Amino acid sequence: MNAVAAEPPAVIHLKGLSDAGPPQGANAPSGGSAARAAASVGAMSARAPQDDIPAQHWNGGPVDCAGCSYQTMRGLEGRQGCEPGYACMQDVYARRIDRFFRWHPALGDEQLSHPYFEVRAIAARHANVFRLTALMNDPDETVRLQVALRLPMTQLLKMVNDPHREVRIRVAQRLEPIDLALMRNDADYGVRELVANRLPLPLLPVMATDVDRAVRMRVAKRLEMPALLRMADDAEPEVRRIVAERLPTGLLQRLGKDRDWRVRFEVAQRADVATLKTMANDDEADIRQTVTERLNTLEPTDNPLGAIHG
Repeated sequence: MNAVAAEPPAVIHLKGLSDAGPPQGANAPSGGSAARAAASVGAMSARAPQDDIPAQHWNGGPVDCAGCSYQTMRGLEGRQGCEPGYACMQDVYARRIDRFFRWHPALGDEQLSHPYFEVRAIAARHANVFRLTALMNDPDETVRLQVALRLPMTQLLKMVNDPHREVRIRVAQRLEPIDLALMRNDADYGVRELVANRLPLPLLPVMATDVDRAVRMRVAKRLEMPALLRMADDAEPEVRRIVAERLPTGLLQRLGKDRDWRVRFEVAQRADVATLKTMANDDEADIRQTVTERLNTLEPTDNPLGAIHG
């Protein structure tokens, strides 16, 4: 048998399965049939590490090549064939299924309706992209996630309301920026954060009042004037601090008296002379020191607004 180079692990992860065994409730074959199947697998798993997880059928019990539709591959060498415990579509272990389909990507189309979700998910990575629409409503999110990574954009729009957040995140990562407006009110803040990172700037102000602080922080890092100025009154100091980092220096005076010292400290590092003088008696010693040091080095600017920062 030809030697096969080491391959990277599959990115598909088992769901509800541990490395210790098959799905709970799976019943292994009993008696002589189980023994014969196990012996057959052991004899054919030449490349599987000695301490690797034993080959197990996805539905419970040992792998039995006699019941596999691809059993003729057992007589082929290397990547032309298959190997229980190493590259096997019947195995419960996703890495072995993935290796099988990487050796035989053309078989992906044939297994899109397989009863085991891992087989469907991995097959979807190799199948003809025009066959994937049949899996857009697959009952398992692992399968739908793989579909979302490969669907043409026109079809991907139909998945913006998928019930699982991880699927919608993948959709938001791939959609054209202009189409992200469809997801700006998504129920999950992680999806909305991603939308805020990629939404075209003319549409971004609508997210400045998002209910989640993390989303508004993303918005504040990208928003331009004059919409940015309106976020200077945000309820969260983390948002106002970002605004203070980016406002034109001539507009920082309103934040020089902010109730949060972190915002005022940011102002003290950027403000013009007029604003710095209003902060000379700040309650925080570090801020007073910063104001004093900057007043000793700055001259009044001819431009009362200054330049936008960031």
